[in-house]
Amino acid sequence: MNPALTQFGAQMSHLTGVRAIMKDIIETLRAGSGQEFINLSAGNPVILPEVEKLWRDCTAELLASPEYGEVVCRYGSSQGYQPLIDAVVTDFNQRYGLNLTDRNVLITPGSQSIYFYAANAFGGYTAPRTQIADPNSQIPNFKSIVLPLSPDYTGYGGVSLIPEAVIACKPTLDIDAAAHRFKYRPDFSQLSIDQTTGCVIFSRPCNPTGNVLTNDEVQKIADLAAVFDVPVFVDSAYAPPFPSLNFTEMTPIFGGNIVHCMSLSKAGLPGERIGIAIGDRNIIQILESFQTNMCIHSPRYGQAIATRAINSGALADISFNVIRPYYQSKFAIVETTLEQSMPKDLPWFLHRGEGAIFAWLWLKDLPMTDWELYQKLKEVGVIVVPGSSFFPGLREDWQHKHECLRISLTATNDEIETAMKRLAQLVEKVYRG
Repeated sequence: MNPALTQFGAQMSHLTGVRAIMKDIIETLRAGSGQEFINLSAGNPVILPEVEKLWRDCTAELLASPEYGEVVCRYGSSQGYQPLIDAVVTDFNQRYGLNLTDRNVLITPGSQSIYFYAANAFGGYTAPRTQIADPNSQIPNFKSIVLPLSPDYTGYGGVSLIPEAVIACKPTLDIDAAAHRFKYRPDFSQLSIDQTTGCVIFSRPCNPTGNVLTNDEVQKIADLAAVFDVPVFVDSAYAPPFPSLNFTEMTPIFGGNIVHCMSLSKAGLPGERIGIAIGDRNIIQILESFQTNMCIHSPRYGQAIATRAINSGALADISFNVIRPYYQSKFAIVETTLEQSMPKDLPWFLHRGEGAIFAWLWLKDLPMTDWELYQKLKEVGVIVVPGSSFFPGLREDWQHKHECLRISLTATNDEIETAMKRLAQLVEKVYRG
């Protein structure tokens, strides 16, 4: 069959960003003809023994409990499994001194779904409205989804059914040339939030760069948005208290128009798809209604075992003492190997490693595109992700977009070291011409 697709059908049936590149990577691995590849493209977390044991133990407790049938064999509330909601409320109130109630929390099938709900509930076309002060003037009926710091998570490029609604802002670059390091910062002179803005979304720590916006930067974005009653969705998939993949000190920010959005994927449950939104009860209600229409509710098995892990304190403990140091040590290997292997006179810059499970490398004035370098790296047995996939919504044709690579920290120590040495040799060859 070849059925006709609607406009939305055509859009949603196409892969975007890294998902499109992963197709090429999978085909490369399959057609390798015996070639050994070091795959530094993966976003899948490493299965750490302590983390796997935690979830096995929680599963055994659930299987032995009288609530097993109620969890697995019955429908539940669209808002989420009540014991998990209660666990989140208790933990966050105690940990951060909040005054949350169960109406401030929504459990979703992964945090990606939160951004899909938000983008389409608040972004796109609205019914035309008349200005009260001027009956002849109408309020604009198109709402944008603002990404205040580009690059950012590639998945934001596919969350809106109205692609043109996604608008990203070019950052400023804080460069330490002597140390070969840099950091992206929001350019508030470029950031426009007004009555045409529907919502704001950004990740902290950031996938792909590992960047952590400061508390002041987050609050400034929230304050700009609050003037126009615009919700700000902070993608905290790598943030404390779980999975706690921040390598620099950071404090989650709550309240007002901020919706704190979590995921348990990098805490060892990517297969169970558990997202958690914490925010104003009116915003949570809108997202819950969207979820009810879309999928009734999130799967409850993963929610039930997550409840046990949070209530016992084990999830926060393992996040801080096992997951964080594991990936932080991987970043240190990338950093050290590049410092030892990359020529000092070439304009390479590693983004400061402040969190997440990736390293981000900028090769200024690269003599070829990031996609072409990606192909060259495959020839020497190294697979990374071209950086141009991580600029969804950026309208400007910025050369920088084609000079970056995302490097996963999920390989073994030896693989990462070997791959960085091969990358350094190839980069030198490319620059020397």
